[in-house]
Amino acid sequence: MKKEYEKDLNERLFEFALRTIKYLKIIKNEPEISVIKYQLSKSSTSSGANYEEAQAASSLNDFTNKVNISLREMREFNYWFRICNELKLGNQIELKFLLNESDELKKILGSISYKTQNRK
Repeated sequence: MKKEYEKDLNERLFEFALRTIKYLKIIKNEPEISVIKYQLSKSSTSSGANYEEAQAASSLNDFTNKVNISLREMREFNYWFRICNELKLGNQIELKFLLNESDELKKILGSISYKTQNRK
C-alpha cells in the first residue's frame, strides 16, 4: 500500500509534466529554442516516469536507482528552465511557478534519495 506522501508526489510529478508541456506549446519553435524545449519536455516527463517506476521496484537498490534518475532529470529540467527564465521565454507567471515547483520537487526527491541510501 502506498503511503499518502508517495501518492501526492506521483500526482505532483504528473501535473508538473503536464504544465511543462502546456507551457512549452506557446513558445515559438526557433532552432536554438527547439533544443531547449525538447530537453525540458524530456526531463520533466522522465522525472515522473522514473519515480512511477520506483514504486514497483524489486529491491531497495532498484528503488534508490530509480529515485536517483528522477532526481537527475529534475536537476536537468531546473538547469534548462533557468535558461528560459533568463531569456524571458513564454508566460512569466507560469515560468515562475514551474521554476519554483522544480526546486521543490528536486528537494523532495533529494531527501528521498538521501534517506533510502542511508537505509542500505
